[in-house]
Amino acid sequence: MKTATFPSLRVEPALREAAEELLHDGESLSGFVESALRAQIQQRQQQAAFIARGLASRDRAKASGVYFSSGAVLKKLEARLAKAKKASA
Repeated sequence: MKTATFPSLRVEPALREAAEELLHDGESLSGFVESALRAQIQQRQQQAAFIARGLASRDRAKASGVYFSSGAVLKKLEARLAKAKKASA
């Protein structure tokens, strides 16, 4: 597989210094930037999937006319949590 490059990134010297101060032993600035980029891509993919699930849920509720109050949802979640805590104890 061929590799690709990102365009060079111009930043203020203070930002570069801050990043360099946080590098782990043996970690390069390029490795740090790549890791940050991967994390941001993953976060945005998860955010997009979350929004898509929410919109799909909204559409299903509109189509069915079935809605649940926040109190009912919280009560069900609390029951799930109590059950999980009991099972892990």
